This record gives sequence, C-alpha cells and structure tokens, in this order.
Amino acid sequence: MNGVQFGALDWLDGYAADRARAGLRRTLVARGPGDTGLDLASNDYLGLSRHPRVVEAAAGAVRLWGAGATGSRLVTGTTELHEQFENDLADFTGTQAALCFSSGYLANLGVVTALAGRGALVVSDGGSHASLVDACRLSRARIVVTPRGDVDAVRAALADRTESRALVLTDSVYSADGVLAPVGDLYRATVDNGAVLIVDEAHGLGVRGHGGRGLVHELGLAGAPDLVLTATLSKALGAQGGAVLGAEKVRAHLIDTARPFIFDTGLAPAAVAAAAAALRVLREQPRLAERVLERAGALAAGVGAPEPTSAVVSLILGEPERAVAARDACAAAGVRVGCFRPPSVPEGTSRLRITARADLTDAQVDEAVAVIRRSIA
Repeated sequence: MNGVQFGALDWLDGYAADRARAGLRRTLVARGPGDTGLDLASNDYLGLSRHPRVVEAAAGAVRLWGAGATGSRLVTGTTELHEQFENDLADFTGTQAALCFSSGYLANLGVVTALAGRGALVVSDGGSHASLVDACRLSRARIVVTPRGDVDAVRAALADRTESRALVLTDSVYSADGVLAPVGDLYRATVDNGAVLIVDEAHGLGVRGHGGRGLVHELGLAGAPDLVLTATLSKALGAQGGAVLGAEKVRAHLIDTARPFIFDTGLAPAAVAAAAAALRVLREQPRLAERVLERAGALAAGVGAPEPTSAVVSLILGEPERAVAARDACAAAGVRVGCFRPPSVPEGTSRLRITARADLTDAQVDEAVAVIRRSIA
C-alpha cells in the first residue's frame, strides 16, 4: 500500500456525490406523534391505522401476548390470533387459506421462491413491485421480464418455454401510479399455458372490489385454480405484515419450504390483532372502499392528474429535482405527499405520488389541491 491508507468503503463517498448530482439522494424525515400535517403520502388508504378499535386491539394483544411473537411460526411464533386472522382474511378474499408473514415483502419472497426453483420459468411483469423483482433474483428459476401490462409478451414467453413449471407475477394495482394491471387477461394467458398466476394485491385490498375485497375478487377470480394472491397488512388495514392466500396445498407447501416463513420470527401479536380489527371495521363499513376512490378522484381532478382507478394519484413532473422541490414545498405548507424518482419510475417521469384516504374531508381535499397547485406552478 506504499504507506497510503485507503478505506475499503471510500467508494461510498463518490457514489453518494453522484446520486446527489442526479437529484437521487434520499433522506429520512422523522415525524412526531403530534404531527398535525395533512398526510397524503402514506398508504393508510382507509384511515384505519389510528382507528380507536384498531389501536385498542393492538394494545390489548400486547397486554395479553407480550410485545413480540417470541420465535418463528414453527416454534413459538404462532398464536391463536394468527390462525383466526388467517381464516378471516381467507374468507374475506374468497380464498381457501391464508398464511401470514412478517411483511408483504417477505410474503412475496416466500411464495415465489417456494413455488419456483431450478427448472422453472418465472415471467415477471415489468411493473412489478421491488419485492417481486427480488423474489425473481432469489428463485433460481429462469426469468423473463415482460413490458408492463403486455399480455401478448407473457403468452409468448409461456408458449416458448421448455420448463414444466411456470409462474407469472404481477401487481393488481401498479404501486407507482395506481393503474390497474390486466389481471383477467393475464389469468387467461396463464391457464391456457398451464402456468400459475401470482397477484400482489398490496394496493388492491381494501380499495378495489366489493367492500374492498381486492381486484381479483372484483373480476370474479377469487378462489380460482392456479391463482395465488399476496397482500400486505400495512396499507388499507393500517397495521403491519403480509399474507399469501390461495389453495390449502399452497399454504402447506409454504409452511414446509418458504425460507422467509420458516426462519423469520413470527408477526407480532399486536400487528395481527390490529389487522384483524381493521378487517372487522372494513366488513362493517364496506363503503370505505368506495369512499377512498371518490376522494382520489377529487384530488386528481383538482391537481390536473389522470383520473385514478385506485387510491393513488400520480402527478408526473419530469425531472427528479422538480419533483423533490414540489414535495418539499408541499411539506413546508403542511401537506405531505410522496415523491417517486428513478429507479422507482422510468427516467423523465419523476412524480408526486398523492395517496387518498377514505377519511379525508372536503375541506382537506380543497386544502391539499391548493397547496399542490402552488407547489408545481
């Protein structure tokens, strides 16, 4: 080294500088419990994360079961709460069975790696969430990535395969802009070619379908053979965790083989109880799902964004610097909105990602519209 010492992590400085010049540095902004700003950035679509029944259910579970699950689901981490919620969620979505994971991310990793493996083909929609992308990388299968929403490309990939097993992966609602994926056409393509369709309902559950049962249920595909759902409990249900939903034999296979299930500590009882309480509220108030779509439509009309088909309103501004400046201007005015930049979205399409909530008042919508319009002027 000739007396000159170089740190093995010095390359990070140049990497950070390059990202700063490109407007892609990310920072953490802590919020306090008394934050009074208007939240249009979170995924709390139904406004249930602070619902009194949801909060009290979580607190009650802590008092009864303790702060954590204490072990993996196969050891001590499965409680009666877990199994009851899994049964209720499966019933709500019209599937045979459900299995909870400690996050939606791990649910996607678990189901894809368990159902794929060497000697399989995985066809992944180009608009799939990062968790599905990472699941592909870990699957050890041959991967074909098709353009977003391109059903013909999916059919071609399946028709050309030599593998005996194949999976097709898609979000039901694309997370960056809230557009619906062509789930019905994708299912027909998979059935015609002897494949399995995995649909991530992270942004569909609680928003689409009768009473918020999801886009798959809305399309009349709930419980269909060779179709598996994943979902997160941290969006419309306002809690934490994820789930895989499908046939009983899929659940049994995941318990035997899904590494993110076997080797991870179980979802904390408080999170399970909160999600269960939120699901009960949604069952009792199915209008919440319609309400969030109405609020999203009002926000989109006010800021000049395309009419939304989910809780997500996407306002494309172009370059990342403009999107960041608009987000910061909104925050300074008391309105928190999301900001999506590459690699989350394609180059030149950096945007404000505005999320509606079912509990937004007309006055709050008007306030948000005025602030956002000023921020992008």
